[in-house]
Amino acid sequence: MTVLVAGAGIAGLTLALSLHRIGVPVRVFEAVREIRPLGVGINLQPHAVRELDELGLLDRLDAIGLRTQEVAYFSSHGQPIWSEPRGMSAGYDWPQFSIHRGRLQMMLLDAVRERLGPDAVTCGVSVAGWRESDGGVEIDLVDRETGAPAGSAKGSLYIAADGIHSAARAGLYPDEGLPVWGGIVMWRGVTRAPHFLTRRSMAMTGCKPRKFVCYPIEDITLEDGRPGAVINWIADLRMPADHIWRREDWNRPGNPDDFLPRFETWKFDWLDIPALIRNAEHIFEYPMVDRDPLPRWTHGAMTLMGDAAHPMYPIGSNGASQAILDARVLTREILRHGAVPAALAAYEEERRPATARIVLANRADGPDKVLDVVEERAPDGFVRIEDVLSREELLETAAGYKRIAGFDVEALNQRPPIVPAA
Repeated sequence: MTVLVAGAGIAGLTLALSLHRIGVPVRVFEAVREIRPLGVGINLQPHAVRELDELGLLDRLDAIGLRTQEVAYFSSHGQPIWSEPRGMSAGYDWPQFSIHRGRLQMMLLDAVRERLGPDAVTCGVSVAGWRESDGGVEIDLVDRETGAPAGSAKGSLYIAADGIHSAARAGLYPDEGLPVWGGIVMWRGVTRAPHFLTRRSMAMTGCKPRKFVCYPIEDITLEDGRPGAVINWIADLRMPADHIWRREDWNRPGNPDDFLPRFETWKFDWLDIPALIRNAEHIFEYPMVDRDPLPRWTHGAMTLMGDAAHPMYPIGSNGASQAILDARVLTREILRHGAVPAALAAYEEERRPATARIVLANRADGPDKVLDVVEERAPDGFVRIEDVLSREELLETAAGYKRIAGFDVEALNQRPPIVPAA
Protein backbone atom coordinates (compact mmCIF):
# COMPACT_ATOMS: atom_id res chain seq x y z
CA MET A 1 0.00 0.00 0.00
CA THR A 2 0.91 3.65 -0.32
CA VAL A 3 3.02 5.54 2.22
CA LEU A 4 1.35 8.84 3.20
CA VAL A 5 3.58 11.82 3.99
CA ALA A 6 2.60 15.14 5.58
CA GLY A 7 4.93 17.95 4.49
CA ALA A 8 6.65 18.71 1.19
CA GLY A 9 9.79 20.07 2.77
CA ILE A 10 13.29 18.67 2.38
CA ALA A 11 12.52 15.60 4.53
CA GLY A 12 9.21 14.70 2.90
CA LEU A 13 10.40 15.19 -0.67
CA THR A 14 13.60 13.23 -0.13
CA LEU A 15 11.53 10.41 1.33
CA ALA A 16 9.21 10.47 -1.69
CA LEU A 17 12.13 10.21 -4.11
CA SER A 18 13.75 7.45 -2.07
CA LEU A 19 10.60 5.34 -1.77
CA HIS A 20 9.90 5.74 -5.47
CA ARG A 21 13.42 4.48 -6.20
CA ILE A 22 12.69 1.21 -4.34
CA GLY A 23 9.23 0.83 -5.89
CA VAL A 24 7.06 1.88 -2.95
CA PRO A 25 4.07 4.13 -3.84
CA VAL A 26 3.95 7.41 -1.92
CA ARG A 27 1.68 10.45 -1.68
CA VAL A 28 2.73 13.79 -0.17
CA PHE A 29 0.30 16.33 1.33
CA GLU A 30 1.44 19.93 1.80
CA ALA A 31 -0.44 22.58 3.76
CA VAL A 32 0.49 25.61 1.65
CA ARG A 33 -1.49 26.08 -1.54
CA GLU A 34 1.56 27.02 -3.61
CA ILE A 35 5.11 25.97 -2.75
CA ARG A 36 7.48 28.88 -3.31
CA PRO A 37 11.27 29.16 -2.85
CA LEU A 38 11.22 30.80 0.59
CA GLY A 39 13.97 31.03 3.19
CA VAL A 40 17.64 31.84 3.01
CA GLY A 41 20.90 29.93 2.78
CA ILE A 42 21.73 26.57 4.35
CA ASN A 43 24.58 24.09 4.09
CA LEU A 44 24.39 20.45 3.11
CA GLN A 45 27.14 18.34 4.63
CA PRO A 46 28.84 15.56 2.61
CA HIS A 47 26.87 12.77 4.29
CA ALA A 48 23.63 14.33 3.06
CA VAL A 49 25.04 15.19 -0.36
CA ARG A 50 26.02 11.53 -0.73
CA GLU A 51 22.37 10.55 -0.31
CA LEU A 52 21.16 13.07 -2.90
CA ASP A 53 23.93 11.95 -5.24
CA GLU A 54 22.70 8.36 -4.92
CA LEU A 55 19.28 9.68 -5.95
CA GLY A 56 20.87 11.11 -9.11
CA LEU A 57 20.67 14.76 -8.04
CA LEU A 58 24.31 15.89 -7.85
CA ASP A 59 24.22 17.77 -11.17
CA ARG A 60 21.09 19.58 -10.03
CA LEU A 61 22.79 20.58 -6.78
CA ASP A 62 25.72 22.01 -8.73
CA ALA A 63 23.26 24.02 -10.82
CA ILE A 64 21.71 25.77 -7.82
CA GLY A 65 24.45 25.89 -5.14
CA LEU A 66 28.16 26.35 -4.53
CA ARG A 67 30.63 23.76 -3.29
CA THR A 68 31.97 24.92 0.09
CA GLN A 69 35.76 24.63 0.33
CA GLU A 70 36.61 26.06 3.75
CA VAL A 71 35.23 26.99 7.15
CA ALA A 72 37.14 29.75 8.95
CA TYR A 73 36.76 30.96 12.54
CA PHE A 74 37.55 34.52 13.64
CA SER A 75 37.49 36.31 16.99
CA SER A 76 35.33 39.32 17.79
CA HIS A 77 38.31 41.42 16.72
CA GLY A 78 38.44 39.75 13.31
CA GLN A 79 41.57 37.77 14.16
CA PRO A 80 41.90 34.33 12.58
CA ILE A 81 41.48 31.48 15.06
CA TRP A 82 41.69 28.59 12.66
CA SER A 83 40.36 27.22 9.39
CA GLU A 84 39.87 23.81 7.84
CA PRO A 85 38.99 22.51 4.39
CA ARG A 86 35.47 21.27 3.73
CA GLY A 87 33.85 18.89 1.31
CA MET A 88 36.07 17.29 -1.29
CA SER A 89 38.87 19.67 -0.32
CA ALA A 90 38.89 17.86 3.05
CA GLY A 91 39.13 14.40 1.50
CA TYR A 92 35.44 13.51 1.35
CA ASP A 93 34.20 11.62 -1.69
CA TRP A 94 31.29 14.08 -1.85
CA PRO A 95 31.14 17.88 -1.71
CA GLN A 96 29.54 20.16 0.84
CA PHE A 97 27.09 22.68 -0.62
CA SER A 98 26.11 26.20 0.35
CA ILE A 99 22.68 26.63 -1.13
CA HIS A 100 19.44 28.59 -0.89
CA ARG A 101 16.95 26.50 1.05
CA GLY A 102 14.04 27.48 -1.19
CA ARG A 103 15.90 26.57 -4.36
CA LEU A 104 16.82 23.20 -2.84
CA GLN A 105 13.18 22.54 -1.96
CA MET A 106 12.02 23.50 -5.46
CA MET A 107 14.66 21.25 -7.03
CA LEU A 108 13.44 18.30 -4.95
CA LEU A 109 9.82 19.15 -5.76
CA ASP A 110 10.56 19.26 -9.50
CA ALA A 111 12.31 15.89 -9.27
CA VAL A 112 9.33 14.38 -7.41
CA ARG A 113 6.86 15.62 -10.00
CA GLU A 114 9.04 14.42 -12.87
CA ARG A 115 9.59 10.95 -11.45
CA LEU A 116 6.37 10.26 -9.53
CA GLY A 117 3.97 12.32 -11.62
CA PRO A 118 2.40 15.79 -11.33
CA ASP A 119 -0.16 14.61 -8.77
CA ALA A 120 2.34 13.08 -6.34
CA VAL A 121 2.17 16.21 -4.13
CA THR A 122 -1.23 17.57 -3.11
CA CYS A 123 -1.05 21.18 -1.94
CA GLY A 124 -3.42 23.24 0.19
CA VAL A 125 -4.42 20.46 2.60
CA SER A 126 -3.33 19.66 6.14
CA VAL A 127 -3.54 16.37 7.99
CA ALA A 128 -6.06 16.88 10.78
CA GLY A 129 -5.78 13.43 12.31
CA TRP A 130 -5.00 9.78 11.68
CA ARG A 131 -6.11 6.37 12.81
CA GLU A 132 -5.11 2.82 12.12
CA SER A 133 -7.51 1.09 9.76
CA ASP A 134 -7.63 -2.24 7.90
CA GLY A 135 -4.04 -3.14 8.60
CA GLY A 136 -2.82 0.32 7.62
CA VAL A 137 -3.62 3.93 8.42
CA GLU A 138 -6.18 6.52 7.35
CA ILE A 139 -5.62 10.28 7.50
CA ASP A 140 -8.23 13.04 7.56
CA LEU A 141 -7.51 16.08 5.40
CA VAL A 142 -8.72 19.66 5.77
CA ASP A 143 -8.40 22.74 3.60
CA ARG A 144 -5.65 24.81 5.19
CA GLU A 145 -7.29 28.16 4.47
CA THR A 146 -10.91 27.39 5.33
CA GLY A 147 -10.58 24.43 7.69
CA ALA A 148 -13.26 22.62 5.69
CA PRO A 149 -12.98 18.83 5.39
CA ALA A 150 -11.03 17.82 2.28
CA GLY A 151 -11.51 14.08 2.28
CA SER A 152 -9.28 11.33 3.55
CA ALA A 153 -6.57 8.99 2.29
CA LYS A 154 -5.64 5.43 3.16
CA GLY A 155 -2.19 3.92 3.16
CA SER A 156 0.09 1.49 4.89
CA LEU A 157 2.10 4.07 6.88
CA TYR A 158 1.78 7.74 7.83
CA ILE A 159 4.97 9.84 8.08
CA ALA A 160 4.62 13.28 9.69
CA ALA A 161 7.31 15.54 8.25
CA ASP A 162 5.38 18.73 8.91
CA GLY A 163 8.06 20.85 10.53
CA ILE A 164 8.84 22.40 13.90
CA HIS A 165 5.15 23.27 14.46
CA SER A 166 4.08 19.74 13.55
CA ALA A 167 0.36 19.13 14.08
CA ALA A 168 1.10 15.41 14.47
CA ARG A 169 3.67 16.04 17.18
CA ALA A 170 1.25 18.37 18.97
CA GLY A 171 -1.38 15.65 18.85
CA LEU A 172 1.00 13.12 20.38
CA TYR A 173 2.40 15.54 22.98
CA PRO A 174 -0.32 18.16 23.61
CA ASP A 175 1.39 19.54 26.73
CA GLU A 176 4.72 20.26 25.04
CA GLY A 177 3.92 23.86 24.21
CA LEU A 178 6.06 26.30 22.24
CA PRO A 179 9.58 25.53 21.02
CA VAL A 180 12.41 26.12 23.51
CA TRP A 181 14.07 29.51 23.10
CA GLY A 182 17.72 29.69 24.09
CA GLY A 183 17.91 33.48 24.43
CA ILE A 184 19.40 34.20 20.97
CA VAL A 185 17.67 36.16 18.21
CA MET A 186 18.96 35.74 14.66
CA TRP A 187 18.70 38.14 11.77
CA ARG A 188 19.26 36.46 8.42
CA GLY A 189 19.78 38.12 5.07
CA VAL A 190 21.42 37.99 1.66
CA THR A 191 23.63 40.66 0.13
CA ARG A 192 25.23 41.05 -3.30
CA ALA A 193 28.86 41.80 -2.51
CA PRO A 194 32.47 41.07 -3.54
CA HIS A 195 33.92 37.65 -2.82
CA PHE A 196 35.83 37.16 0.45
CA LEU A 197 38.57 34.77 1.57
CA THR A 198 38.68 31.75 -0.81
CA ARG A 199 35.44 32.71 -2.64
CA ARG A 200 33.98 29.45 -1.26
CA SER A 201 34.50 30.07 2.47
CA MET A 202 32.10 29.90 5.38
CA ALA A 203 33.19 32.43 8.02
CA MET A 204 32.24 32.34 11.71
CA THR A 205 33.04 35.46 13.73
CA GLY A 206 32.54 36.45 17.38
CA CYS A 207 31.07 34.20 20.07
CA LYS A 208 27.70 32.87 21.15
CA PRO A 209 26.28 36.16 22.58
CA ARG A 210 27.30 38.06 19.43
CA LYS A 211 28.15 36.09 16.31
CA PHE A 212 28.18 36.64 12.57
CA VAL A 213 28.16 33.80 10.05
CA CYS A 214 28.37 34.22 6.27
CA TYR A 215 28.98 32.23 3.11
CA PRO A 216 28.31 32.63 -0.62
CA ILE A 217 25.41 30.77 -2.20
CA GLU A 218 25.62 32.04 -5.80
CA ASP A 219 28.26 33.59 -8.07
CA ILE A 220 27.20 36.83 -9.76
CA THR A 221 28.58 39.87 -11.58
CA LEU A 222 28.26 43.07 -9.54
CA GLU A 223 26.90 46.31 -10.98
CA ASP A 224 30.42 47.66 -11.46
CA GLY A 225 31.38 44.60 -13.50
CA ARG A 226 33.46 42.90 -10.81
CA PRO A 227 32.88 39.24 -9.95
CA GLY A 228 30.98 38.78 -6.72
CA ALA A 229 28.52 36.59 -4.89
CA VAL A 230 25.14 36.47 -3.25
CA ILE A 231 26.31 36.16 0.34
CA ASN A 232 24.03 34.56 2.90
CA TRP A 233 24.61 35.88 6.42
CA ILE A 234 23.30 35.38 9.96
CA ALA A 235 23.73 37.84 12.83
CA ASP A 236 23.10 36.41 16.32
CA LEU A 237 22.57 38.41 19.50
CA ARG A 238 21.84 37.20 23.01
CA MET A 239 18.88 39.12 24.38
CA PRO A 240 18.03 40.03 27.99
CA ALA A 241 16.25 37.40 30.06
CA ASP A 242 13.03 39.42 30.02
CA HIS A 243 13.02 39.81 26.22
CA ILE A 244 9.67 38.80 24.72
CA TRP A 245 10.55 36.65 21.74
CA ARG A 246 8.14 36.21 18.89
CA ARG A 247 7.04 32.94 17.34
CA GLU A 248 9.51 32.04 14.62
CA ASP A 249 8.55 32.72 11.02
CA TRP A 250 11.08 32.82 8.22
CA ASN A 251 9.04 35.53 6.50
CA ARG A 252 9.05 38.14 9.30
CA PRO A 253 10.97 41.23 8.09
CA GLY A 254 13.90 42.25 10.26
CA ASN A 255 14.96 45.80 11.09
CA PRO A 256 18.73 46.43 10.90
CA ASP A 257 18.40 49.15 13.55
CA ASP A 258 17.70 46.36 16.04
CA PHE A 259 21.13 44.74 15.65
CA LEU A 260 23.47 46.67 13.33
CA PRO A 261 24.83 48.93 16.12
CA ARG A 262 26.27 45.83 17.85
CA PHE A 263 28.25 44.97 14.70
CA GLU A 264 29.14 48.51 13.60
CA THR A 265 32.86 48.14 14.41
CA TRP A 266 33.26 44.76 12.68
CA LYS A 267 34.89 46.11 9.55
CA PHE A 268 37.86 43.84 8.93
CA ASP A 269 40.47 43.68 6.19
CA TRP A 270 38.91 40.42 4.94
CA LEU A 271 35.23 41.44 5.22
CA ASP A 272 33.14 44.56 5.87
CA ILE A 273 30.33 43.15 8.01
CA PRO A 274 28.42 46.44 8.55
CA ALA A 275 28.32 46.95 4.78
CA LEU A 276 26.88 43.47 4.28
CA ILE A 277 24.09 44.27 6.71
CA ARG A 278 23.35 47.74 5.28
CA ASN A 279 23.25 46.51 1.68
CA ALA A 280 21.07 43.47 2.27
CA GLU A 281 18.34 42.77 -0.26
CA HIS A 282 16.11 41.55 2.56
CA ILE A 283 16.42 40.66 6.24
CA PHE A 284 14.40 38.20 8.31
CA GLU A 285 14.20 38.00 12.10
CA TYR A 286 14.06 34.61 13.75
CA PRO A 287 14.47 33.45 17.35
CA MET A 288 16.90 30.54 17.76
CA VAL A 289 14.71 27.71 18.97
CA ASP A 290 14.62 23.93 19.16
CA ARG A 291 12.64 21.32 21.06
CA ASP A 292 13.61 18.82 23.72
CA PRO A 293 14.32 15.31 22.40
CA LEU A 294 11.24 13.10 22.55
CA PRO A 295 11.00 9.72 24.28
CA ARG A 296 9.16 8.26 21.30
CA TRP A 297 8.48 9.09 17.64
CA THR A 298 6.65 6.02 16.41
CA HIS A 299 3.06 5.12 17.33
CA GLY A 300 1.90 2.07 15.44
CA ALA A 301 1.73 2.86 11.73
CA MET A 302 2.87 6.50 12.08
CA THR A 303 6.10 8.24 12.94
CA LEU A 304 7.77 11.67 12.95
CA MET A 305 10.59 12.79 10.68
CA GLY A 306 12.80 15.85 10.11
CA ASP A 307 12.02 18.99 12.11
CA ALA A 308 8.80 17.41 13.36
CA ALA A 309 10.95 14.85 15.16
CA HIS A 310 14.12 16.73 16.10
CA PRO A 311 14.23 20.50 15.45
CA MET A 312 17.71 21.78 16.32
CA TYR A 313 19.65 25.02 16.52
CA PRO A 314 21.15 26.01 13.14
CA ILE A 315 24.68 25.31 14.36
CA GLY A 316 27.05 22.96 12.63
CA SER A 317 25.01 23.05 9.40
CA ASN A 318 23.01 19.95 10.22
CA GLY A 319 19.25 20.53 10.20
CA ALA A 320 18.56 19.80 6.53
CA SER A 321 21.29 17.17 6.41
CA GLN A 322 19.75 15.19 9.27
CA ALA A 323 16.32 15.37 7.64
CA ILE A 324 17.78 13.80 4.50
CA LEU A 325 19.41 11.05 6.56
CA ASP A 326 16.06 10.39 8.26
CA ALA A 327 14.44 9.82 4.88
CA ARG A 328 17.16 7.47 3.70
CA VAL A 329 17.25 5.34 6.87
CA LEU A 330 13.46 5.08 6.84
CA THR A 331 13.60 3.99 3.19
CA ARG A 332 16.15 1.31 4.01
CA GLU A 333 13.98 -0.07 6.80
CA ILE A 334 10.89 -0.13 4.57
CA LEU A 335 12.94 -1.98 1.97
CA ARG A 336 14.05 -4.42 4.65
CA HIS A 337 10.77 -4.95 6.54
CA GLY A 338 8.11 -3.75 4.12
CA ALA A 339 5.72 -0.83 4.64
CA VAL A 340 4.77 -2.01 8.13
CA PRO A 341 5.14 -0.62 11.68
CA ALA A 342 8.28 -2.72 12.24
CA ALA A 343 10.08 -0.55 9.68
CA LEU A 344 9.15 2.58 11.62
CA ALA A 345 10.37 1.07 14.88
CA ALA A 346 13.73 0.13 13.34
CA TYR A 347 14.10 3.62 11.82
CA GLU A 348 13.42 5.25 15.18
CA GLU A 349 15.80 2.94 17.01
CA GLU A 350 18.67 4.29 14.90
CA ARG A 351 17.69 7.88 14.27
CA ARG A 352 16.11 9.08 17.53
CA PRO A 353 19.23 8.68 19.74
CA ALA A 354 21.51 9.94 16.96
CA THR A 355 19.57 13.17 16.45
CA ALA A 356 19.05 13.70 20.20
CA ARG A 357 22.84 13.83 20.59
CA ILE A 358 23.06 16.51 17.89
CA VAL A 359 20.26 18.60 19.42
CA LEU A 360 22.09 18.64 22.76
CA ALA A 361 25.50 19.26 21.14
CA ASN A 362 24.09 22.24 19.24
CA ARG A 363 22.72 23.69 22.48
CA ALA A 364 26.33 23.65 23.72
CA ASP A 365 27.32 25.56 20.55
CA GLY A 366 28.61 22.53 18.64
CA PRO A 367 31.83 23.17 16.70
CA ASP A 368 31.41 26.93 17.25
CA LYS A 369 32.42 26.36 20.89
CA VAL A 370 35.96 27.37 19.96
CA LEU A 371 34.70 30.93 19.48
CA ASP A 372 33.32 31.02 23.02
CA VAL A 373 36.56 29.66 24.48
CA VAL A 374 38.67 32.28 22.69
CA GLU A 375 36.35 35.08 23.77
CA GLU A 376 36.53 33.91 27.37
CA ARG A 377 40.32 33.51 27.43
CA ALA A 378 41.28 36.52 25.28
CA PRO A 379 38.45 39.10 25.30
CA ASP A 380 40.85 41.86 24.23
CA GLY A 381 42.41 39.91 21.39
CA PHE A 382 45.62 37.93 21.11
CA VAL A 383 49.03 37.96 19.46
CA ARG A 384 49.26 34.21 18.83
CA ILE A 385 46.24 31.92 18.85
CA GLU A 386 48.50 29.12 20.14
CA ASP A 387 48.81 31.07 23.41
CA VAL A 388 45.02 30.98 23.79
CA LEU A 389 43.89 27.67 22.36
CA SER A 390 46.05 24.71 21.40
CA ARG A 391 45.80 23.12 17.99
CA GLU A 392 44.87 19.85 19.70
CA GLU A 393 41.84 21.53 21.30
CA LEU A 394 40.81 22.98 17.95
CA LEU A 395 41.12 19.70 16.10
CA GLU A 396 39.29 17.69 18.73
CA THR A 397 36.39 20.15 18.86
CA ALA A 398 35.91 19.85 15.10
CA ALA A 399 36.48 16.10 14.95
CA GLY A 400 34.23 15.41 17.92
CA TYR A 401 31.30 17.20 16.33
CA LYS A 402 31.79 15.38 13.03
CA ARG A 403 31.62 12.07 14.88
CA ILE A 404 28.43 13.08 16.70
CA ALA A 405 26.78 14.35 13.52
CA GLY A 406 27.85 11.37 11.41
CA PHE A 407 30.21 12.93 8.88
CA ASP A 408 33.65 11.83 10.01
CA VAL A 409 35.54 11.73 6.72
CA GLU A 410 36.99 8.23 6.94
CA ALA A 411 33.85 6.67 8.33
CA LEU A 412 31.66 8.29 5.67
CA ASN A 413 33.92 7.38 2.77
CA GLN A 414 34.21 3.75 3.90
CA ARG A 415 30.66 2.90 4.95
CA PRO A 416 28.31 1.17 2.50
CA PRO A 417 25.28 3.02 1.12
CA ILE A 418 22.38 3.51 3.54
CA VAL A 419 19.94 2.35 0.86
CA PRO A 420 21.40 -0.55 -1.15
CA ALA A 421 21.74 0.20 -4.84
CA ALA A 422 18.94 -1.22 -6.95
